[in-house]
Amino acid sequence: MWSRHFRIFAFVAVVLAALPLGQATSEEHVATAKSAYRRPAGAPPGPADNPPSVAKIRLGGMLFRDRRLSGDDTLACVDCHRPAQDWQDGLPRARGAGGIILRRRTPSLYDVAWGETFFWDGRAASLEAQALGPIEAPDEMNLPVAKLVERLQGIDMYRDLFADAFPDAPAITPESVAKALAAFERSIVSGTTPFDRWVEGDESAIDAAAKRGFALFNGKANCSSCHSGWRLTDDGFHDIGLPSDDSGRGPVIAVPLLNHAFKTPSLRNVARRAPYMHDGSLPDLHAVVNHYADGILDRPTLSDDLKRITLSEMEREDLVAFLQALSDDGPHDGQ
Repeated sequence: MWSRHFRIFAFVAVVLAALPLGQATSEEHVATAKSAYRRPAGAPPGPADNPPSVAKIRLGGMLFRDRRLSGDDTLACVDCHRPAQDWQDGLPRARGAGGIILRRRTPSLYDVAWGETFFWDGRAASLEAQALGPIEAPDEMNLPVAKLVERLQGIDMYRDLFADAFPDAPAITPESVAKALAAFERSIVSGTTPFDRWVEGDESAIDAAAKRGFALFNGKANCSSCHSGWRLTDDGFHDIGLPSDDSGRGPVIAVPLLNHAFKTPSLRNVARRAPYMHDGSLPDLHAVVNHYADGILDRPTLSDDLKRITLSEMEREDLVAFLQALSDDGPHDGQ
């Protein structure tokens, strides 16, 4: 994983290293840099042991919206991952059973089919492993998996839907519930953005400020060291110097050097997904840029990819303009 993302970043960095910052770059250099961000063709990927199907995605979508998947019938997955709010909830931190405020913000589900680990701390290695976590968690949906299966087995509609989705093994099990939810989540794909159209050759798709922001993003501002590839994430974990006592990735894999490190979020549709960071502590994109420019809390676990930078007010505005160009035409439902 690390070598692949390093190659992407190194490729873009070498291309842009010699370019005058804040000035228009040559068409050849920009075209080469843009190629690292080209969207992939084809359907979302899926694991060999859980290939997608229309029936499976339909079942997963129904489970995703069903509040009977919570202990007191008041919460569904969709209550935190709302299609109209870009598959988040718009809150600084998620709310669980009984309205309890959780430690971390609800992450978006856009393009999770291409993800490598899940949750802010990466404790799930697949969407199937992730799917049942919030359902079982006492402070989230608070429904033990045995009770979940018992409930679904007692509903005629679900018995029929599981038989359609899993004809070779129609029994309702924790594994089949997880597979259906994961199949639905993999169908949630972000749309084409102005940035994508510019990458594909439409020079009028983004304005001059966003183009300057792209050069900064890949050069002086150092953003692409973590936000690389077409989803603008390295799928890695970094301590970015936020004043939080949440230890993040470190305890998950028993590596203290990764204390305070959290998963790099994708920047697809980022302008619509405020507030920001794992704890929702930054209210808007200007606050995010300002954090990286002059708000980083110094400590031994800071990511090696995090460089101290100095940005003028115009450069900060250009970066925000680029980030705004990463939004598609609007929130949309899964398939």
